[in-house]
Amino acid sequence: MKPERGVALLLVLWLLALLSVLLAALAATVQLQLHQAQWLGGQTQALLAAEGGIDQAVIALQARDPAARWAADGQPHIARLGDAGLVVRVRSERGKLDLNSAPLSAVRRLLQSAGASPQAAEAISRALEQQRNGPAPVRTVEALRALPGMSFELYRAMAPLVTVWSGEAQPDPSLAPPQLARALGLPAARAANPQAGQIFTLDSEARLPDGGHAELRVTLILTSAKEGARPYRVLRWQE
Repeated sequence: MKPERGVALLLVLWLLALLSVLLAALAATVQLQLHQAQWLGGQTQALLAAEGGIDQAVIALQARDPAARWAADGQPHIARLGDAGLVVRVRSERGKLDLNSAPLSAVRRLLQSAGASPQAAEAISRALEQQRNGPAPVRTVEALRALPGMSFELYRAMAPLVTVWSGEAQPDPSLAPPQLARALGLPAARAANPQAGQIFTLDSEARLPDGGHAELRVTLILTSAKEGARPYRVLRWQE
């Protein structure tokens, strides 16, 4: 074999090896993109199903038949939407501690039950008092995170138990979460049909058979039914 033919053969073999590597990399990239597209499609489907759970809860809250109306005390409501399994919880804001209206003593008790030391609870409640006495009230639950001494763990424990929308000095014992009722020493007796008000926080969790999963937490106010109008207005939306 002539040297030129040997060099040409080596060059061809080298090019074939390079093309094989490039094709393998391309196939891996295409497969990865396919998996990402499938995952994104599943997440999108799950998110839409969770939004459907919010709509189901709104319909149930506005049901004329009291027996069909969902309770707003945080108990799970199981439903289905197509292939998705739904778990929806409804909590009235009247069952939470209002950051603008509650006595600071109640805020301190809740802080300590959530894990704050007496000194930290006192400092945080005083910072909250200064904010409440400022030019504007506390407008969001997330404002708690900015208070001096508030840790992430403490905020995470308190956030589901407080509100800025009830306007009540004390939570309704019939609607309060158990941990809040214990912290504040609320009466154990619960009314059969408590007045839940018009503002609710809905937690909707959707799961698909292929593993798709989405969770929504929406605080909304129910509005009067008008033809063509949405039956609620969103105050807070968290995915």
